[in-house]
Amino acid sequence: MKMTDIIMKKRDSETLTREEIKYFVDGYSKCEIPDYQAAAFLMACYFNELSHEETKELTEAMTYSGDVVDLSPISGIKADKHSTGGVADTTTLVLAPLVAACGLKLAKMSGRGLGHTGGTLDKLESIPGVSTALTMEAFIDQVNDIGVAVMGQTMSLCPADKKMYELRDVTATVDNIPLIASSIMSKKLAAGADVIVLDVKTGSGAFMKTLDDAKRLARTMVEIGKLAGKKTVAMVTDMNQPLGRAIGNAMEVQEAIEILRGEREGDLKDVALDLASHLLVLGKKADDKVKALIMLQKAIADGSGIKKFKELVMAQGGDARAIDDFSLFDQPKIKEDYLCQKDGVLAGMDTEKLGMASSVLGAGRAEKEDPIDYAVGIWVEKRLGEPVTKGETLFKIYANDSSKIAEARKLLDEAVTISDRYDGKHQLVYAEIDMDTADEQ
Repeated sequence: MKMTDIIMKKRDSETLTREEIKYFVDGYSKCEIPDYQAAAFLMACYFNELSHEETKELTEAMTYSGDVVDLSPISGIKADKHSTGGVADTTTLVLAPLVAACGLKLAKMSGRGLGHTGGTLDKLESIPGVSTALTMEAFIDQVNDIGVAVMGQTMSLCPADKKMYELRDVTATVDNIPLIASSIMSKKLAAGADVIVLDVKTGSGAFMKTLDDAKRLARTMVEIGKLAGKKTVAMVTDMNQPLGRAIGNAMEVQEAIEILRGEREGDLKDVALDLASHLLVLGKKADDKVKALIMLQKAIADGSGIKKFKELVMAQGGDARAIDDFSLFDQPKIKEDYLCQKDGVLAGMDTEKLGMASSVLGAGRAEKEDPIDYAVGIWVEKRLGEPVTKGETLFKIYANDSSKIAEARKLLDEAVTISDRYDGKHQLVYAEIDMDTADEQ
């Protein structure tokens, strides 16, 4: 078997065999296939998209390119959740303790923020003392003990995906749905959960800008889960405005805590509970979503959800006092208001630029090695369609470096559209796709 023959076959829109796909993945992950041939192959896949069967085979080959986590020592059904990335999206920190409080085991491997999107690990580590660098033994023991754990992905998990993504990033082959689906699902399958809920974002702050592309990605990932024997559901949710009010690590954690205490309503809570209800149904803790939502609301009302969050924080070395006393979090030195420039209606928010503004202040990173400032970020005062007046506060800016504020303000200027009316049709959840409906077009 020769790599040139495989490249030529895909270039000519022919269907690759399982053996050919495995040959590429194994050879590239072992450095036996050079970057220039891998780049040619990926570009061929970009222009002549992989079929459903090829996508499934690529996902499987990437899944087994490294270690596959064995969660069998954890009793009961093991659940996982994944988001394609958004702004002010802190659903994991709301969802995780609630589903655990309802009796479902959540074994979550998460990532760090990059670009305009935040990362669960960075948010969790903004709590004083918390560590997400768990050993696999400690991870499994913690899930058995308290029902939930959140850790970073190990370097041995899906090494082929890591290497391929880095190459895709510099060869303009990232935005291809079969390749995106394979990348996401290979990591989810390697993480070993029994049931998976996917949150596929669409809109100005999402990687999938159009609803059609988001639905297609969701269907593709659910199909992969189905073929792999994993119960999988995907929700397609809105990212045309920040999901929560807080954009920034410590601020987002505090917003999640307020939801768990029952002190805050809004889109973030609604999406988190919707995702969590799917997990409870898939995990056989509830017969349907209505009953699942009742269980989740009860976990907020009776305090078991916030109690479970404290258990999670303490189990991972954190200072649980911070959950009751926000002054123990890192605090920003500078607080400024961003004021509305004219009367009207908030007709548009470029959510990606809002995320970039927070990142510029220090809440995010451009490169994986960049440090994070946990204290800084942006608080969103207004939602789409709301009336605004000149001089009213649209955003609150929290910073530690005054030299970064001007660039952040410029991004906020570019992000906001004030008009005399709002013509949009805001919809929080656009679609729910399960294993029975994944093949519907």
